[in-house]
Amino acid sequence: MIEIEVKARVDDAKKMERAIISLGATPIGIQDQADTYYNAPHRNFEKTDEALRIRVEDGDAFLTYKGPKIDKVSKTREEFQTKIKDTETMGNILSSLGFIPVATVTKRRKNYRLGDFFISLDEVHDLGSFIEVEIPVKNPKNYEEKVDSILKIIEKLGINRTATIRESYLEMILGKK
Repeated sequence: MIEIEVKARVDDAKKMERAIISLGATPIGIQDQADTYYNAPHRNFEKTDEALRIRVEDGDAFLTYKGPKIDKVSKTREEFQTKIKDTETMGNILSSLGFIPVATVTKRRKNYRLGDFFISLDEVHDLGSFIEVEIPVKNPKNYEEKVDSILKIIEKLGINRTATIRESYLEMILGKK
């Protein structure tokens, strides 16, 4: 699966929420998420632009691997995710294999759907408010068209294309330290 995503900082979350709804997006839920990121013993994910995390959201947990970003404009990357039953055991398995917990990112995410696109309005602990617009695709052919469609949505929400951010929340938090 390829996750095509564009992110930007939001100054006024309430105003952005109104703009998202005025575009015709449908609210689909609110989630509290805690993402614990790990680094590999055999390569540095910071240098390879990969990510491995355990996400806990509203009682469910997932192990997710994200590959390196594949373009210079968006956060488009390959992603694999599976549901896990026991986060403590999964963390112990990863630690036993030499994976090191790096940081935990916590956020409240308001989710919306606009056609095939998902829009998330995130309030990230210690970072502020952000918007992410994404679409998952199975076939990466012509993904540039989807990136362009996302950028058009971002612009309709009053955000300039040049204001988009390619850094992950983890990179931002580690950059603050």
